[in-house]
Amino acid sequence: MAEVVTRDGVVEYTFVEGDASLAPLVFVHGGTGSVATWNRFPRLLAARTGRRALLFSRLGNGFSSPLVMPRTSRYVHEEGQERLPELLDLLGVERPVMVGHSDGGSMALLCASVRPVEAVVALGPHLYCEESTVRGVRAARTSFDAGGAFAKRVALMHANPRSVVQGWSDVWLSPEFAGWSIERDVEVEAPVLLIQGDQDEYGSLGQLDAAERVLRGPVRREVIEGGGHYQHMAADPERLVEVICSFLAEHASSGDAGKAHA
Repeated sequence: MAEVVTRDGVVEYTFVEGDASLAPLVFVHGGTGSVATWNRFPRLLAARTGRRALLFSRLGNGFSSPLVMPRTSRYVHEEGQERLPELLDLLGVERPVMVGHSDGGSMALLCASVRPVEAVVALGPHLYCEESTVRGVRAARTSFDAGGAFAKRVALMHANPRSVVQGWSDVWLSPEFAGWSIERDVEVEAPVLLIQGDQDEYGSLGQLDAAERVLRGPVRREVIEGGGHYQHMAADPERLVEVICSFLAEHASSGDAGKAHA
């Protein structure tokens, strides 16, 4: 795994090879995610679209540097508007297609609000804090503390799994986060694909409603019947790949739209 030094620490990353004349895919993981948690989905999407793909673990996650300071209720904004643009600049990534999951989807939308992107794909994004999300986070924390399957899976993906889960859940379960929202900060004119399963255990379809209200450019909404929050981790993410490829064929350039280099 390659590493890049940012102003706040060292970030692990990897590139999947593809056509350098096409806008690269940038994958932004969720709260307990990392490079490893994407499974085969990024490589499958990269191969199907012919695009390069950047995967990275945010500070505090995976095997990137630990966070020096605890996350605050502003952490989604800080990651999307500050750390993510810095990382893209350091790696020479221009006008990417952002692919974000969960709060990574929120970060992708925030990043697209402050710098040019070709398109955004948001998988189960959070526009505001709602009770269903809090219930999901609380259940995940309980499962982790009990040492169940979730705890074992997280342990394989991170240098410090307890810090990852505690740092993420402590913020979402804090009283000050109850009023959190990015609705006033999303100013995206690029095309956006919103995807959510109708059985998502971390959010209602009201999240997509909120996104559609504030997005300024073309928006496509896909609700996957029977889908949960982690559709990209499924053994066969073919349905997800098909939806994204269809969207990119319609809304993303097939020319010299962006370049990335390691």
